[in-house]
Amino acid sequence: MSMRRLDSLRPLVLMLSGFLGASGVVLAAAASHGGDSRLLGSASTMCLAHAPVLLALFLGDRAIRTATLSALVLGAGTVLFAADLVVRHLGAAGLFPMAAPSGGMLMILGWLSVAAGAFLRTKGE
Repeated sequence: MSMRRLDSLRPLVLMLSGFLGASGVVLAAAASHGGDSRLLGSASTMCLAHAPVLLALFLGDRAIRTATLSALVLGAGTVLFAADLVVRHLGAAGLFPMAAPSGGMLMILGWLSVAAGAFLRTKGE
């Protein structure tokens, strides 16, 4: 995917940041109101941990060459991971086999993409 195409997806990063932040708060509230809160609490934690990271990557796009790609991969992984935990909490078998581990792997790849940005010139250079 070209950098120009990635730049056109930047608004999606900001939207994902807001969506994950709001979802994290909703999931935390749901976890505190009865039943086994383990899965909802874990989903909330992942959402609330990654929402500000996506916002920072959105804002730091000019300084971090891999910011948009990293944010999109992190966001997709977080959504997949959290959604699978919520579906499991609701009593289903999950989104699909290996959904949560796949989301976790995407989050790891997203963080490695952030790290790779340290070795690439910034967009302004």
